[in-house]
Amino acid sequence: MLSSSVPPSISRYTFSSRRRWLWVLLLTMLLHLLLFSWGSRQFRAPPVNRPDRPIIATIVPLPPVEKPVLLPQAPNPKPDTQTRPKATPKPRPAPAPAVEVPDTPIRETVTPLDDNGPTGPAATGTAAAGAATAPATTPAAQADATPPAGKHYQTTPPPSAELKYDVEALQKGQNYHGGGKITWQTDGGSYTINGEAGALFITVLDFKSEGEINGFGVAPLTYTQKRFRKPATQTIFHRERNAIIFSSSPNSYPRSGGEQDRASVVWQLASIGRGDSTQFSPGAVIDLFVAGPLDAETWRMQIIGQEKITVGGGDLDAWHVIRVPQAGSHEQRLDIWLAPQQDWYPVKLRFTETDGDYLDMSLSKMKRLNTAAAN
Repeated sequence: MLSSSVPPSISRYTFSSRRRWLWVLLLTMLLHLLLFSWGSRQFRAPPVNRPDRPIIATIVPLPPVEKPVLLPQAPNPKPDTQTRPKATPKPRPAPAPAVEVPDTPIRETVTPLDDNGPTGPAATGTAAAGAATAPATTPAAQADATPPAGKHYQTTPPPSAELKYDVEALQKGQNYHGGGKITWQTDGGSYTINGEAGALFITVLDFKSEGEINGFGVAPLTYTQKRFRKPATQTIFHRERNAIIFSSSPNSYPRSGGEQDRASVVWQLASIGRGDSTQFSPGAVIDLFVAGPLDAETWRMQIIGQEKITVGGGDLDAWHVIRVPQAGSHEQRLDIWLAPQQDWYPVKLRFTETDGDYLDMSLSKMKRLNTAAAN
């Protein structure tokens, strides 16, 4: 029977062989590790040099692009009169003189106040309210929106004076009080009107009119108006072009003489009163072509009558004149009181908007000016 024990020589051989294989395995693994380590060092990406401190960059904005400078426009070539005639305002028929206008409905609607009738704000409001409805119901009595045929009135402008006013205004249901001033200066050949009205340290209205005194009376050349929170506008009565043009509107109108602006119209009425007081009678009308900041139209100034009003702590007899806009117009209504015993100066003015807001200017102080030349 064979013995199961292994001879010592074979046992030693087997153990020695296993150790050699173990060393070979260890050496192989070591070589792999060395090769991997060496390859990593050879093919590693170069290190990034990072600064010790962060860099702060400031972005400086570039200078703005310069706007192109517009070259002055060349004058428009003269049109060929044979093929393209120059556009001129279409001539319009001259309206009949104011005295021939059928204003009977106005006379029936508005009852002028007399010396024996009631006086004061209540009576004034009643008469003015009646007049306000007349143009809406009487188309024939409405003023035509074309320049009148330059009717000549006998005029004598008032002497230079500075008029100060107490101002009361109603705007969006709130009442405001302030002051205003109108300076009228003339040397007999030219004139200047400077006016302003304000409330609560705010100038609500600022205007200026400059022009000449000629055969028609007060003849404006430029009118500038600035309302609160609105840009200034200018109206030019161009003598060379014989037209009325506007800085804020493409409209233009022919200039034939006798046209007014919104400041000069008051002083033209005063000049007519001083020059020919017979033009002022209850129910009479005076038509004047008046230019505003954007357009122009004929204003029908209706003479209501003489009223006794209190201004500056005293009572005055004044002619009440109103301008009621045409039906459907958004223009304001204007009430003027002219005092004959005070050289027909406007002792009271009232501007009423279509929504009921108003600006009331009542004379508080008057100073005659010695300056002869208009500024």
